[in-house]
Amino acid sequence: MKRITIITGHYGSGKTNLSINLALKAAAEGKSAAVVDLDLVNPYFRTTDFRNLFEENNIKLIAPDFANTNLDVPSIQFDVEQLAKSEDCLIIDVGGDDAGAAALGRYSGALLSMWDNVDMLYVINQRRYLTDNPDSAITLMYEIEAAARMKHTAIVNNTNLGNETDAEIIDSSADFAREISEKTGLPLEFTTCPENIAMQVKTKDIFPVRVYVKPLWER
Repeated sequence: MKRITIITGHYGSGKTNLSINLALKAAAEGKSAAVVDLDLVNPYFRTTDFRNLFEENNIKLIAPDFANTNLDVPSIQFDVEQLAKSEDCLIIDVGGDDAGAAALGRYSGALLSMWDNVDMLYVINQRRYLTDNPDSAITLMYEIEAAARMKHTAIVNNTNLGNETDAEIIDSSADFAREISEKTGLPLEFTTCPENIAMQVKTKDIFPVRVYVKPLWER
């Protein structure tokens, strides 16, 4: 991981769960970590919901003003340059699609000035509606880049089907991820996999994750 990791993707692709796992991994390695909840569009499944988990692991959380209250408004201020200097690992969890990425665009100048220390990861999930084929997923990726005024550096295959995810679902998404990688010229950073089935998956370059973000009916 580079010092700054930006996580983008389609609504429900699993950006927030990935952000949480990356932050916890950094903390477990003894690094100071901060997570910016830049999802100003979708009030559900946000990194802000895991404030206690972050506090327990000494992870700093920067969230929208009035987040998780009945005064929730799309407002957030943070100094990306200062955070990049003060933290070993800064993770920016961006809202879904190009609408969510528009907020990221405000910080493009500062981020581009530090681009050697930035990874901008596009999270794909073959089992999500509207991004279930490579061309649709790629079109959305370019729309996000236009809104963010920055280019992705790699792809993350986060294909899953919630609690129905099994090794076959993950392995069968390999060709989908490979085609997106080839058509965009971006490397496939890794494929995520729920840690409880990691030993069953045949796909290489697996990043086992714990599933923290769940719909209400699975909690």
